[in-house]
Amino acid sequence: MVGMTRAPLIGLTLDIEPGGPRAFSRFPYHALRQNYFSALATAGALPVGLPHEPALAAPLIERLDGLVVTGGAFDPDPALYGEALHPRTTLKPGRTDAELAFLAAARDRGLPVLGICGGMQLMAIAWGGALFQHLPEHAPGPIAHEQPNPRDEAGHDVTILPGTLLSRCTCATKMRVNSSHHQGVRDAGSLIISARAPDGLIEAIETDDGIFRLGVQWHPEFAIDPGDARLLAGFIDAARHATPQDRRT
Repeated sequence: MVGMTRAPLIGLTLDIEPGGPRAFSRFPYHALRQNYFSALATAGALPVGLPHEPALAAPLIERLDGLVVTGGAFDPDPALYGEALHPRTTLKPGRTDAELAFLAAARDRGLPVLGICGGMQLMAIAWGGALFQHLPEHAPGPIAHEQPNPRDEAGHDVTILPGTLLSRCTCATKMRVNSSHHQGVRDAGSLIISARAPDGLIEAIETDDGIFRLGVQWHPEFAIDPGDARLLAGFIDAARHATPQDRRT
């Protein structure tokens, strides 16, 4: 934190694991990759984890300045967008219920939101959109959306649409990003598309209401492209200057 600049309090949604004899705990436990927290702290935030308690979403959001909906090795229930379960779709209902509750509470208050990977996909659903449940079947092609190389390396480029929040934050027209997902956004609902992969797949979505609410399909916490740090800095700045209000958009 530089000088007396206020560090905004940012809530991050956590993953959950069932536990077991050889796991971190024999009992269910929350977890999240460390670089989610360190990247936000480096960008000037005070990051905190959020439990899977939908009933606590509103009071917790009242204490926060911004919300990050994180990714994970699971998928939202396709019933949320009117489809049957695909054999390759893996659910964590308790996590999805909690994340939807946090998203709804953040929307009610007009808080800045950043969706990362699966968090972007859930944003699309929350704003009336839908997903491809298994990309290799729906969009086979030269782009490996589950890249074979390490996740802290780039997998492909994305093209950023001009005039978007993402464009203003990153000061870029293209970025090199990592790619670790077997599902993708088919329909962005009422959100604006702000980036695409070379095969046309939607890679970023956002609102157009003047509030920082942006979802990206990649993981900016790995800082693979210079635009990643600018993206996180833009989100933190928006959270620092947010003026929460009771409205739903």
